[in-house]
Amino acid sequence: MFQKNELDEFYQIRQDIHAHPELKYQEFRTSKLIENYLKNLKFDEVFTGIGGTGLVGVLKGTHESKNKSIRSIGLRADMDALPIQEENSFSHKSVNSGKMHACGHDGHVTILLAAAKKLSESRNFCGRVNFIFQPAEEGGAGGKAMIEDGLFENFPMDEIYALHNWPGMSAGSFGFKSGPIMASSNQFEINIHGKGGHAAMPHLCVDPVLISSHLIQSFQTIASRFLDPIEPVVVSVTKIEVGETANIISDKCNLLGTVRTFSMNVLDLVETKMKHMCETVAKTFGGSVVFNFQRQYPPTINHPKQTEIAISVAEKLVGKEKIDKEVKPSMGAEDFSFMLQKCPGSYFFLGNGISSANRFERENNNSHPPCMLHNSKYDFNDSLIGVGAEFWVRLIESRIGEITDD
Repeated sequence: MFQKNELDEFYQIRQDIHAHPELKYQEFRTSKLIENYLKNLKFDEVFTGIGGTGLVGVLKGTHESKNKSIRSIGLRADMDALPIQEENSFSHKSVNSGKMHACGHDGHVTILLAAAKKLSESRNFCGRVNFIFQPAEEGGAGGKAMIEDGLFENFPMDEIYALHNWPGMSAGSFGFKSGPIMASSNQFEINIHGKGGHAAMPHLCVDPVLISSHLIQSFQTIASRFLDPIEPVVVSVTKIEVGETANIISDKCNLLGTVRTFSMNVLDLVETKMKHMCETVAKTFGGSVVFNFQRQYPPTINHPKQTEIAISVAEKLVGKEKIDKEVKPSMGAEDFSFMLQKCPGSYFFLGNGISSANRFERENNNSHPPCMLHNSKYDFNDSLIGVGAEFWVRLIESRIGEITDD
């Protein structure tokens, strides 16, 4: 396990990254910090500019594998921040106005750097470890960009893993789930065209607002009447753009929103039903629609074997009482999903705490509820750095410390 004096360095690194947040594909300072740190650790190779600002550090073990094979494990951390104005007052709050590490990616990076240091000192494994620092997880599909830039061709991997801190879970606990753990993310825009006119003469108009109201209600029947009730799905209309004054019926109305599912088959059905509803409802009222549906992130689906491996490592590290083997999946999305489509692996949650908004407020007031991700008062819990890094070290040593034919 990491000793406190070993962790002080990483508390400082984490808080430095937190104070200098960078948005998707702009993680220049962060990636340079990581590059310099890995080179100082005498990594065998450090490759930059992958998928934009992404980088991969390659660390080779010193042991010979018993079956003469070379295995490679990937560990991934995301780097980007969010366009949020931070409202914290501690000394390491963001110095970049309108930008904030409100999702804990500063902590994810630091955990991986701490593991990199410990593994570089021992190299107690066979084969190689690819330390993947990914840009643009927050809506920029940085994982997909790295793949398209040759991630798996240039750095072949047998398995790949990633973690995400999770407020609302006790600090240092682990949450695993075989199969879907995060939903797909999809966005739609519907342009409804009618016939404008005086609001006192609706019979001479084709009201796009009326069409939109029928569509919004119809969309909610997809889950309740067209899908198996045990299949989770969210269809949310989140923005309506129409009109400028009270006495005019507009000639157009735009609907924007999101669809979340854990299954691609369900997603196919939802998209088909939405398109059909748009066409038929608009036609019924004499209008027309342009239906645009963008598939952004696929669902994050964990592989059973790698999830069981991760559970076993966590149980030995923190005990079974701090492990949830069937953690509740989230309707949030994660672009590690693209990597799991290419390589067996697992994505899991590391509890960030349940009793306070952030460590600095907790010291003064224990009544705070957990501050959720993407909140302007959020802060990563530094106490996770040691346990998170130790997990990565033990995972590597258990998987490729002594290679077996499995």
